[in-house]
Amino acid sequence: MKTGKVKFFNESKGFGFIKDSESDKEYFVHVSGLVDQIREDDEVTYELQEGRKGLNAVNVKLA
Repeated sequence: MKTGKVKFFNESKGFGFIKDSESDKEYFVHVSGLVDQIREDDEVTYELQEGRKGLNAVNVKLA
């Protein structure tokens, strides 16, 4: 399980980005990959899954 912080999340469009706490990389997150509701600056845990344009955060939960 990876950890990170929600950098940006647009509820109306249903997507955002999570900044990884270890590597400073950013990963795309879609509303379909959420377990819990998230907002900007939330600490989260997540897994990575290959998407159409690279790695996506899935199984995103509040930490």
